[in-house]
Amino acid sequence: MANNERIEFAEAFKSRTKKFVVDNINFFKTLPKTEEAKIIGRQLLRSSSSVGANYRAACRARSQAEFHSKLSIVVEEADESVFWMEVLIEAKIVTQADLAVLIDEANQILKIASASRKTVSK
Repeated sequence: MANNERIEFAEAFKSRTKKFVVDNINFFKTLPKTEEAKIIGRQLLRSSSSVGANYRAACRARSQAEFHSKLSIVVEEADESVFWMEVLIEAKIVTQADLAVLIDEANQILKIASASRKTVSK
């Protein structure tokens, strides 16, 4: 991948991960006002916001090792986001349909970040 393509990809993925955070914030606002929904919803907010923040930090990494480390956090937090979404569904707080788009996006982010991390470690 040429340098310009890498820069374009990084900027697009930065926007995509930020949108993921905003979409999760908007989803959180729709949760029932029960204690368990608030607790699990906050966990989802923390993990999803970490995806965007750590990808942004990865783009500013000072070394390949730091970039790899930040990407690893993105992978972990995207996976954790999927976990909390699954918990919300399995606890019958929301339906699968309520989260289908967010789960799909989290899984796509997870795959992209995982592939990028593998490329960096070569």
